[in-house]
Amino acid sequence: MTPATVPHMRTTHLQRVDLNLLVALAVLLEERHVSRAADRIGLSQPATSRALQRLRDTLDDELLVRTRDGYQLTPRAERVQQELARIVPRLEILFGGESFDPATATDRFRIAGTDYATSVLAPGLCRRLYEQAPGASLHFSTWDVGAVEHVGSGLVDLTFYGFPPGPSVRSELLYEERFVCLMSADHPLAGRKSLSLAEFLDAPHVRVEVQEGENPAIDRTLTGLGRPRRVALTVPYHTAAVLAVPGTPLVATLPERMLTAAARNPALRIVGAPKEIETMPYLMVWHPRLDDDPAQRWLRDLVRVVAAGSTETAG
Repeated sequence: MTPATVPHMRTTHLQRVDLNLLVALAVLLEERHVSRAADRIGLSQPATSRALQRLRDTLDDELLVRTRDGYQLTPRAERVQQELARIVPRLEILFGGESFDPATATDRFRIAGTDYATSVLAPGLCRRLYEQAPGASLHFSTWDVGAVEHVGSGLVDLTFYGFPPGPSVRSELLYEERFVCLMSADHPLAGRKSLSLAEFLDAPHVRVEVQEGENPAIDRTLTGLGRPRRVALTVPYHTAAVLAVPGTPLVATLPERMLTAAARNPALRIVGAPKEIETMPYLMVWHPRLDDDPAQRWLRDLVRVVAAGSTETAG
């Protein structure tokens, strides 16, 4: 059905009704007694009597008729009471606080991240998601320079950043990531505990292009020092940098958390990066409109748990 054919919602009668009277109406018809209804509503008896009179005027019906045995419902009141039994619970759901039950959820969570995020955080997120919310799904899309815009436009629910994303979105620090240097086991520098800046700059490097031809967390620091590194190979993925190192003189400067498997590879060595290469703040980023969404709050809690677990492992 096209928007032009969608009928307008009729509100002609609602516009002349004070919906604050709805609760009073439901309780009066149930109690059939002004004093008892006043106690339940939390109003005085005179205020409840005035509410009853306003309801009679609005509905053009007496609603409650006094008899020898107390108040009785009019036929119109009986029909109204039946309708209220269906309407009031729905209004409670509509205006009440939303809740999220992972066990019955079927949400599709959309996250943008580099292959670093999919290596370090995605495995733990997947395990916990399918343990707690087996009916939900997780969709990881490729990170790019427009990730913040994608969050703002609703294309993704959450993304990860290695630098402050700006004031238009919410961000939360998950941890500080340390950089290390990965090299071939037969590299001349493989026996070092860590590299000096001079040793680091003298080696040929494989660079992971994260944004605009560089890895900002590393290259901007070196540019600020006036000491850019000598890049012999540029790749789009961290995992590609790991695969490029064995048997070459290349040095790959990578986040420490993603090198758990590489540390067990006898063909590779992990050496500390120069002290001038600072840690990288790793943040999760979302749009303010999702602050109070219960499903998104649950997702962010899940990310916090996984990130904390990665910190313990790194430690």
